[in-house]
Amino acid sequence: MRLKRFLFEGIPTLNKELIFEFKTNLKMDAIDIIFSEIRKYKIVSIIGLAKNVSKTTTLNHIIKKSKGRLCLGLTSIGRDGEKYDAITQLPKPRIMIEPGTIIATAFQSLNNSEIKSELLKKTGIRTPMGEVHIVRSLNSGLAEIAGPSINSEVKKVCDELVELGCDLVLIDGAFDRRSYASPLISQATILSTGASVSRDMKEVIELTNHTFNLLTLENEKNDNVIKMAIKIISKAKIGIIYSDFSVKYLDILTALDSGEEILTQLDVNSKYLVINGAITDVFLEELLKKSEVYKNIKILVPDTTKLFVSKQTFAKYLKKGGVIKVIKKIKIITITINPTSPLGYEFDKSKFLNELKKELTVPIYDLGPSEY
Repeated sequence: MRLKRFLFEGIPTLNKELIFEFKTNLKMDAIDIIFSEIRKYKIVSIIGLAKNVSKTTTLNHIIKKSKGRLCLGLTSIGRDGEKYDAITQLPKPRIMIEPGTIIATAFQSLNNSEIKSELLKKTGIRTPMGEVHIVRSLNSGLAEIAGPSINSEVKKVCDELVELGCDLVLIDGAFDRRSYASPLISQATILSTGASVSRDMKEVIELTNHTFNLLTLENEKNDNVIKMAIKIISKAKIGIIYSDFSVKYLDILTALDSGEEILTQLDVNSKYLVINGAITDVFLEELLKKSEVYKNIKILVPDTTKLFVSKQTFAKYLKKGGVIKVIKKIKIITITINPTSPLGYEFDKSKFLNELKKELTVPIYDLGPSEY
């Protein structure tokens, strides 16, 4: 910050071209850092807390940085890259594809794109926009990408992109579909947030902190317990591990609205409650109200994309002695921000960044708009 103040205030005659070049170098430094971290992984997802929070813009910056450095694979959760948002009808950043990029997208999206392509494989995966095809781009151009919308199909497509020689696969996650950050699909994740989440900057910061804390929840360390939990998940939705390491499978399809039924199965010897499904405020509140047993157990979930709990309920559960851990932890590489909203308002960028950095333990960047 002192360097920037010196450069801008200490040299009054500094022209606009040099200022632009200086700001560009600052931005490129951030992209360099993000790119160097991304290259440690094969499959990376990008998820956003809302629309217009820089998710696709972040993707475009990474694509540009990847040019000539590696073979890049791209897919999307559902439809993305279109000129206008399908819900708000507001203009949105489009995805610029470079020659040689391998893309997994629906057939109709190929017709809506500017690129020419070579068909590498038909996946057999059907979407409302046609079968998902894997193609190699033969030229640069703006593209619409519409990948699968089911977790198992996204994983299949990503694995096929790696098998076809992609050094890095990027998943452009859809609005509020954080399940694609699951370590079962991607090895690392970029989280995007910004002013379009809410007009209240404090609310955006609190939600971003809460989401980050949920997504990066600590994993269970006992290898034996992890193996047992994985076995439970392969056979049932819910199971109990006791202090003598015996196991009980519960004939319950979901934890939703089943709190009371689950509670009747817990006793002083219950040590782990393994849940392969969503955990909500309602479930945790039921545990808090009707039993003290929860203080003696750990709730284990496959990963934190299964947690749909508010900051208030989560904090209360932990404060009263509850413990929730994951079998496999999610890796958040960085957070990117967009301090402006397409609705015409914006946050003070410096204040927004500084307030986020007070709580979060990963690098946070405003990469600025992409060229598209």
